[in-house]
Amino acid sequence: MKVELSPELDELRAAVRKFAQRELEPLARQMDKTGVLPDEVLPLLARQGYLSVRLPESVGGMGMGLMPYCVMLEELSGTHRAFGQLAFAGGGMTPIAIARHGTEEQRRKYLPGLIGGTLRTAFALTEPAAGSDNSAMKTRADKVDGGWLLNGLKHYINGAHVANFIMVMAITDPVKRTRGGVTAFLVDRGTPGFEITRVDQAIGSSHNLAEITFTDCRVPDSAVIGKVGGGFELAKESLVDGRLGVACSCIGIADRLLDMATEHAKQRVTFGKPLAERQAIQWMLADSAVELAAARALTYETLRQYDAGKPVGTKPSMCKLYASEMVGRVADRAVQIFGGQGLVRGFPVERMYRDVRHYRIGEGASEILRMLIAKDLIRGD
Repeated sequence: MKVELSPELDELRAAVRKFAQRELEPLARQMDKTGVLPDEVLPLLARQGYLSVRLPESVGGMGMGLMPYCVMLEELSGTHRAFGQLAFAGGGMTPIAIARHGTEEQRRKYLPGLIGGTLRTAFALTEPAAGSDNSAMKTRADKVDGGWLLNGLKHYINGAHVANFIMVMAITDPVKRTRGGVTAFLVDRGTPGFEITRVDQAIGSSHNLAEITFTDCRVPDSAVIGKVGGGFELAKESLVDGRLGVACSCIGIADRLLDMATEHAKQRVTFGKPLAERQAIQWMLADSAVELAAARALTYETLRQYDAGKPVGTKPSMCKLYASEMVGRVADRAVQIFGGQGLVRGFPVERMYRDVRHYRIGEGASEILRMLIAKDLIRGD
């Protein structure tokens, strides 16, 4: 099933796919062997403008809507999850927050490097006692003369160990907490009292989660982004972009897996017949195609409504929930169709099988999304 796009979006998809096949596919094969992100990836994405798609033209970005951004993520993620993740970070929470709410000084300091691929950033919210329950956050920022003192611990922060600066959420009013008592700070790497105390290799390829410890980490007043107490609202602005971006990344990977599994089924012969002639294999392919089409239709319609300025409610949560669980099933079937080859490290299907497990947790765990959707239904919104 093909979901119709505008000629402009079809042209964008074709251009990104051509770039990915020509420039990124060799790097993906290299990463399958080494497990290391090549240094040239970030500058390569920057030269194509893929790190600034969602940023406004006034700060040097491309000023595109969410729909073209998500189509781009599909194609990049279908080559390697890391490529989509880098583009996602480039147009994600921290850069958009700086563009929308940062001071002129903050924009000049950080945005050119993010757009050009010379700076990397991360977003630090999660803590040992505050994952999905952000109201349990313990990291504090206490006002001192001319600035703030940060104390606390953040963990499972994606890419923090290689980031040049971090956007950190901290409690500035312990009474108000998430109702006006959380403030966002931009903290540069190397600031005294800022330390990466642990780095964990997570499931999947090129995916590391860092622990950050703040011990009397002093930052100036100019490190505050947005309003004091406005950090939680600032973070919530990124939820639609984040969840729809993840949904499209899942769609791109599922699309690639289905193409690979179909071609393998046509070529692999067992007991005198191609796998494609076996009903069990046909049903796996059919189920994957149906679920992929449903995820794409739901996500694209939500994207169209959002870019048209219509309220979308919990639809982004629905898209992220369905697409992230769908790609897990498609990946599992692909491994089964490839058999032993699907279990071999260094082979794309095996790598994608590990990579997609993250999507059911990051940007809102499936259980949290179900809770949000149910609450919306019960309220009758």
